[in-house]
Amino acid sequence: MSDTTHDGAVALSTPPSADDGLTSAALAAKYGLTVSGARPGLFEYIRQLWGRRHFILAFSRAKLTAQYSQAKLGQLWQVATPLLNALVYYLIFGLILGTRKGMTQDVFIPFLVTGVFVFTFTQSSVMAGVRAISGNLGLVRALHFPRASLPISFSLQQLQQLLFSMIVLGAVAVAFGSYPSLSWLLIIPALVMQFVFNTGLALIMARLGSKTPDLAQLMPFVMRTWMYASGVMFSIPVMLKDKPAWIADVLQYNPAAVYMDLIRFALIDGYGSQNLPAHVWVVALGWAVLIGLVGFVYFWKAEERYGRG
Repeated sequence: MSDTTHDGAVALSTPPSADDGLTSAALAAKYGLTVSGARPGLFEYIRQLWGRRHFILAFSRAKLTAQYSQAKLGQLWQVATPLLNALVYYLIFGLILGTRKGMTQDVFIPFLVTGVFVFTFTQSSVMAGVRAISGNLGLVRALHFPRASLPISFSLQQLQQLLFSMIVLGAVAVAFGSYPSLSWLLIIPALVMQFVFNTGLALIMARLGSKTPDLAQLMPFVMRTWMYASGVMFSIPVMLKDKPAWIADVLQYNPAAVYMDLIRFALIDGYGSQNLPAHVWVVALGWAVLIGLVGFVYFWKAEERYGRG
């Protein structure tokens, strides 16, 4: 429509709109608009993750294949690295420092190798989780997908690597007199619970590491301290028998020690139930459920902030 001014000119005016006076939120609601990258509800987020399950698996396999692609021995380093670590620990702690107190040689060597392999599973999952978001910003910013796919995929990668190592671990156990039996089946639930625990921890570290990249420089020191406190190279009850009982209890009930002891108990004939803390299976399940749920919810809470800023 038009209006005539006092000097005879014609001015055009815009008719009033039905949207005049509406706030941004009201306009978005009226036209069904949503914030790009907004965090979905928890159950919708789980549904989206399930829809990306093939991507998660393929991504973990690709990362595992590429990890040693530049090395001549390739995937053999998946097994050789923890074995070499176990050899170093045996020379230092087993022979020089004598930490195999209370165990025969046939028990101590599988005990040590199991501890190194199982703890490395947790250690690698945590370290990969720290860099899951900050180390993949290009992917996070370019594509829309549930960000939890990345730390879950990295934890799955470490599980696949451990499964390769379990073949060697079984061979070491047999070489020192622990032959396959029904107790070996207990390794399966122990590894499942440890995987859930590791994934929850990786999710927590992924959120922390997304805003604090320097955390990746600090974590090796934290993980080394955790390793020494978890009885990787020695029996906690034997080495701390002269100390207050609560110290040994705290160290034995820490999750890294719990999962190591469960797999040692399942695998090694000479490592009996007397070496395990009370209600160890309940404790292992509790750690898995607690850290798994807390880690998932904690990561989901910051979903819309990953890759921004």
